[in-house]
Amino acid sequence: MMIFGHLARACCAVVVLWGGLIAPASARAEDHVAFGLDWKAEAEYGGYYQALATGLYRHHGLDVAIRQGGPQVNQTQLLLGGRLDFTISSNSFLALNFVQQKLPFVAIAAMFQKDPSVLIAHPGQGHDSFAALRGQPIMIGADTRAGWWNFLRAKFGYSDSQIRPYTFNLAPFLHDKAAIQEGYLGSEPFSIEEASGEKPVVLLIADAGFAGYGSLIATSRKLAEKNPDLVQRFIDASIEGWYSYLYGDPAPGNALMRKENPEMTQALLEYGRLVLKQHGIVDSGDTLKLGIGAMTGARWLEFFQSMQQAGLYPKDLDWRSAFTLRFVDKGLGLSLRPKTP
Repeated sequence: MMIFGHLARACCAVVVLWGGLIAPASARAEDHVAFGLDWKAEAEYGGYYQALATGLYRHHGLDVAIRQGGPQVNQTQLLLGGRLDFTISSNSFLALNFVQQKLPFVAIAAMFQKDPSVLIAHPGQGHDSFAALRGQPIMIGADTRAGWWNFLRAKFGYSDSQIRPYTFNLAPFLHDKAAIQEGYLGSEPFSIEEASGEKPVVLLIADAGFAGYGSLIATSRKLAEKNPDLVQRFIDASIEGWYSYLYGDPAPGNALMRKENPEMTQALLEYGRLVLKQHGIVDSGDTLKLGIGAMTGARWLEFFQSMQQAGLYPKDLDWRSAFTLRFVDKGLGLSLRPKTP
């Protein structure tokens, strides 16, 4: 995630999305929704801020409060305590952990088809592939050690003896040409190039075959079962926001994110949006037919089986209860994607 480290109310009676598409505003009373992010405002949340800034949430009858996360914020506890209605779960591990720990939450959409986690190395050191990093010291955090590091161990023969502590500070990496560290596609690579003047080697975990989703939306089972209409409206508006942010004018969402997170620069926002599109983080694979936010049982099974074989989960874990497809895979927004020649 970003290493540094609201609400805009629509005042008009119509919501202009982009390219002349106009949707009439809803006349119904608005339902208040509290939505927690897993980090501070940045391009990786652009679709939600776009939906807020352009009035898409309001059009769906929702008054949405986006609450930023950070190193001292435990959004899962806030969700458990009823102070949030929805949160971002960074990866598929968290959804399976909810089941394993018997927590009453469920993943309802996968806004990232590819996990944007990366390993970063200096150029010219021979560290230009996952296989080449076997046996090399790598700086990672505790969450990564319990997460996708297990995938790298199983696939490439990595060892825990390679692990070095990652403090979310770029200084050790910048001062050591042999250094390798974890990062987030839309953040650290940009900051490293800006600080050093050289383009780092960036290895996307998803490109190595990691099947986990990223940036899932989670909610309580109670809300999903008792008020599915509200859940559906929130998911639909968020999906529309992502199409608008990726393929329309991102200026409204970017302006709102910079207001929420003054440390965020316009250049970093532009870079983050660019790599989301270039690497198909949000819109690729199953979303091309099912729409943004898509999930499939086959993909979840592939992820569970690979992580179960790596020793993270018991064979009898009810992996199917980690998610529901009730609110996605409806093809919403497919007409909003630009036609390719």
